[in-house]
Amino acid sequence: MLDTAPEKNLDDLVALVAHICEAPVALISLVDKDRQWFKARYGFKADQTPLEQSICSHAILREGILEIPDTLADKRTLDNPLCVTLEAPIRFYAGAPLVTETGMILGTLCVLDVKPRQLSRLQLQTLEVLAGQVMRQLELSRALKTEAVLRDEIDHRVKNSLQTVMSFIRLYSSKARQPETRDALAAIGRRVDAIVQLHSELYQSSEFDMIRLDNYLSRVAKLLQGSASANVRIETSIAPVSTDSRKAATLGMIVSEFCANAIKHAFPDGRQGRIHIELTETETGALRLLCHDNGVGTAAEPKPDDDEGIASIGKRLMETAAEQIGGEMALNESAQGYALSLEFDHPGELQQPSLKAALPSVG
Repeated sequence: MLDTAPEKNLDDLVALVAHICEAPVALISLVDKDRQWFKARYGFKADQTPLEQSICSHAILREGILEIPDTLADKRTLDNPLCVTLEAPIRFYAGAPLVTETGMILGTLCVLDVKPRQLSRLQLQTLEVLAGQVMRQLELSRALKTEAVLRDEIDHRVKNSLQTVMSFIRLYSSKARQPETRDALAAIGRRVDAIVQLHSELYQSSEFDMIRLDNYLSRVAKLLQGSASANVRIETSIAPVSTDSRKAATLGMIVSEFCANAIKHAFPDGRQGRIHIELTETETGALRLLCHDNGVGTAAEPKPDDDEGIASIGKRLMETAAEQIGGEMALNESAQGYALSLEFDHPGELQQPSLKAALPSVG
């Protein structure tokens, strides 16, 4: 925590302590080997002082609150420069220790005054209780930083693993001679790409295992657009809704397969076209995915048995995926193109502004 940036919640807390204790100065002081550093301060300009000027270094040597009614009458502080040479010398000190779960004292939550005095019993109790709150905030900050380090490490390892898998897929695909093999490897590659985007969205999410589908499916569509020719445009209209990662991964795969098949078969001879991806929430709370293209559809020339376009491996993958999430999928074809619809239940909710954000601040 030493030398970390200010935190508003702690700044607010020391201001509150100062007002409750009717003191001009309040500090969260962490005692280092050669200095005391102030994580939060109210009414005090310096962010640290040398250890020899630290009153808190005396407070951490004992249990409970240290209160010095008159610093010039106490041998521990009577020659302290802060109590003697300042323009407004410190004449009163009270500090409650900041104690870790293992019993180590890191510093104090303290109040200072320029005149001798004593705190009331209620003020002393409040100082002690709020010191516990400070310690919990410090422990939480440390836990969050540890979590961030672990997440970064996991993110790094997962990305490396997925990149390795993609390298193998590209390698074997380049050596494959049979169209069925290349199609299968391409389908696997698209699935891995969707997983990469899912992982990125999970990594950035603050909600455990919940994925914002507008962000995720837009990323998948952007990736697919990169593999399409210039005559094909992929459009999205995705509701700001969240669902669990398993269903999100399934939707990503279905969208990938539909778009890949449309890119490959729906727009021959460089004809202009578009693929539209839409996700909405029904009145019953279910999610409905609609994918359609304006390609050649059934007007296309018959294909060989080993190249059935959207009716091949891609269709089987999509049907299997839909079954896994309990969805009902329909695939319709016409001379105006192909259309896919999928409806399924989900545990998420549309993202609405929080009540907290809508309320005015108090105080």
